[in-house]
Amino acid sequence: MKIISGLYKGRNIEGYDLDGTRPTMERVKESLFATIQNYIPESTVLDLFSGSGNLGIEALSQGAKKAYLVDYNIKAFKTIKKNIETINITNVEVLNFDYLKALKYFKENNIKFDLIFLDPPYQTNYIEKSIEKISEYGLLNDNGIIVCESDSLDRIVYNDNYKIIKDKKYGDKWVVILK
Repeated sequence: MKIISGLYKGRNIEGYDLDGTRPTMERVKESLFATIQNYIPESTVLDLFSGSGNLGIEALSQGAKKAYLVDYNIKAFKTIKKNIETINITNVEVLNFDYLKALKYFKENNIKFDLIFLDPPYQTNYIEKSIEKISEYGLLNDNGIIVCESDSLDRIVYNDNYKIIKDKKYGDKWVVILK
């Protein structure tokens, strides 16, 4: 995997073959970042099911102010740490928490986000549960967006506080952007 544009363009990211992860394909990432580019500069980003750190690192490369990369899988956590050390990224915090513990941590530390990536393991209700907690804890800034990725549009469940600003199917996956 490579970073597609910005400060770290062309740099390699390890972790394409991590068990239990599905890195976002290059063409999907390019299309996604073209859509959200106006939300990235000076943003605070959360990549909640980070895997290799691919999406959060890309956001940093394209001008995000700070990113929080979270993954419960210890191999993924170590891969994220290695990727940020190799690229020499300093405006990032990497957490080895499960997603509910991470969201509670952000609430307790009064950390809010402009851009949140939710790309959890497929066949779960983690998007719905994450959005419930994001709303309950007030973790998304007023003009912020949530980018959801799933194998089924039916799994991208959200409350009336949000509206879809874009949805698109890429092969076997859906990407939905909520505001």
